Amino acid sequence: MVKIANIWTMGEMLVEIMRPKPNMPFNESGEFLGPFPSGAPAIFADTVAKLGHSSGIIGSVGLDGFGENILERLKQDGVNCENVLVVPGKPTAVAFVTYSNDGSRKYIFYIDGTSVTKIRAIPKELIPEADFFHIMGCSLMVSEDFREAIIKKVKAFWGKGAQITFDPNIRKELLNKKNIIEIIKPIIEHCSIIFPGIEELNIITGKNSIEAGVNELFKNDLMKLIVLKRGKKGCTIFSREKKINIPAFSIEEIDPTGAGDCFDAGFLCGLAEGKSTYECGRMASAAGALNTAMFGPMEGKINKSLIKKLLNQNE
Repeated sequence: MVKIANIWTMGEMLVEIMRPKPNMPFNESGEFLGPFPSGAPAIFADTVAKLGHSSGIIGSVGLDGFGENILERLKQDGVNCENVLVVPGKPTAVAFVTYSNDGSRKYIFYIDGTSVTKIRAIPKELIPEADFFHIMGCSLMVSEDFREAIIKKVKAFWGKGAQITFDPNIRKELLNKKNIIEIIKPIIEHCSIIFPGIEELNIITGKNSIEAGVNELFKNDLMKLIVLKRGKKGCTIFSREKKINIPAFSIEEIDPTGAGDCFDAGFLCGLAEGKSTYECGRMASAAGALNTAMFGPMEGKINKSLIKKLLNQNE
């Protein structure tokens, strides 16, 4: 019988207003589509729920239509939102997004002065029991107070036995000259699984090669796996004993937004189900690929049967 894992996350909840086609820069007047429920932690939590596991998020939204847009989607898909604070008088955060043919994206964030950083206080004794507590680096860049609140929750979840997992998910638009290594250090110290891209690996370790970066992260005794995301080239999973290369799935891509967050969710759900590292990587890649087949950050049709079908087609 497959174990149902309890997987939690914490971070920014926002809506995205998106250019409908590639190569439509912000400085030109034109069409946008949205709002789409989003925020990397929210996309992650939604995917976990779609894959049949117990999913919860700690965050906040404004008492407005955008906030309703996010909460209705998460609740509809089965995410535990009891620790989401609805903030009167503060608008829900917004990200405007444009992207290029190569899949790269640019953002304009409207976060300062919004509901994002208002977090419901949770006494230590009421911290949920969890198998995994997943953090996104972009959440750590929102504000110093928000970062400190996340670090406190990381220590609380870790103290109750949860594995801390981390996607650096660096957003240069939010970083704004902050020292990324200092920002993520308290998370790395408690982390057992990390999901960087190649550039992110170099940035967070201060090394200029994959091998050196991997060796640097494994200096942390808690670190079990480094899952290096390589976009259309797939991923490489490093343990202390070996590395495994997994190709990406070939699928007609409509919108790459949110694929990395779905990847993280697929990997952790695979681990919770007792799958091998190789199988977890394939499940993660399938979840990410399925999300790119629809327009919008968490609009992908992702469930266990569709992932199984995609895996069988690419056996």
